[in-house]
Amino acid sequence: MEKFISNERKAKGYTQKQLSELLAISDKTISKWECGNGFPEASLLLPLCNELEITVNELLTGERISQQNYKKKEDRIF
Repeated sequence: MEKFISNERKAKGYTQKQLSELLAISDKTISKWECGNGFPEASLLLPLCNELEITVNELLTGERISQQNYKKKEDRIF
């Protein structure tokens, strides 16, 4: 998942610092997520997904999910 967060952040044109400011957290926190040394706390899942324009399911699976595969991925998560 860490590469997914990094790739999506870069696709949006954000630096770690810019994304951290939007989420009101430190850029070190973003770095930890992207290095695989942590996971966003529950209160940050929706704000992070909103900024990156992804769904929580995409964040949890670490990949973009097409509409046709959405149900299959959702079933695997839950």
